[in-house]
Amino acid sequence: MKAVRVHEFGDPEVMKHEEVEEPKPGPGQVLVKVHAAGVNPVDCYIRSGLYPLKPVLPYTPGMDGAGVVESVGEGVTHAKIGERVYVAGTVSGSYAEKTLCEESRVFPLPQKVSFARGAAISVPYGAAYRALFHRAEAVPGEVVLVHGASGGVGIAAVQLAHAAGMHVIGTSGTEEGRRLVREQGAHHAFDHHAPHYMGRILELTGGNGVDVILEMLANVNLGKDLGILAQNGRVVIIGSRGTVEIDPRDAMRRDAAILGMVLMNASERDLFSIHAALGAGLENGSLNPVVGKEMPLAEAARAHHEIMESSSYGKIVLIP
Repeated sequence: MKAVRVHEFGDPEVMKHEEVEEPKPGPGQVLVKVHAAGVNPVDCYIRSGLYPLKPVLPYTPGMDGAGVVESVGEGVTHAKIGERVYVAGTVSGSYAEKTLCEESRVFPLPQKVSFARGAAISVPYGAAYRALFHRAEAVPGEVVLVHGASGGVGIAAVQLAHAAGMHVIGTSGTEEGRRLVREQGAHHAFDHHAPHYMGRILELTGGNGVDVILEMLANVNLGKDLGILAQNGRVVIIGSRGTVEIDPRDAMRRDAAILGMVLMNASERDLFSIHAALGAGLENGSLNPVVGKEMPLAEAARAHHEIMESSSYGKIVLIP
């Protein structure tokens, strides 16, 4: 079968489209024929060698995907051969024609959800759900700002917050992105390149501030975020590409909290609740993953360039 392989850490071009041996499911494992693989920024950090946890070389990238169960190992009880599924973490990597997963990381994909959209679920929606509900403990009626709302995690956060009865504000750097953010349930969308936009958001709240901020680029925005928080407000850092200087007094006077979040830190109990909620949202239609672009598996390097260099618009998926 064909798979993307990384033999050394480095730029996107270190990824090679190669012929590899097909994996075989062991006890408790499921082999999925991949119809679409999701591309996430964390895939890029791992491939570059900058991520704290490094896989053993060579390896196949990818945590997200969707497809059909092809075979199962001994002791598998829930996943059925021929079943449509999405995967939330893999053993062998999802940038491949087939991927090996533990049964606990394979979830039913409703018929009305395409494979491409299924590949846009796990990391984006899992991260958004954990940030919003497990870390920020957001509740209906609160004002939520999704800072960088037109990417995969941002869209997921907007949909989740809207479905839970929160007042949602999103930001995006393009008019197309802001239109998308409003279409996904944001009550307001702002251009985060515009001058004084943070002041306009504060005015929108009547000067009370924002209860929860989900932050995709903390190295640029965290200091400004603290200035528009409500009393007891919370900022959850989902993404950052460097260091930042803040004024701690902005947090002190508000009794505010700055919370870190990495999806990989989620416990098995957390993951169970996350995917139970996501499954229900996919079934009832309140969650609707947005795919910005589909690319051939062989163009994984181009996908990595685009996800890191361009303004985010939905999810990039690779098609084997």
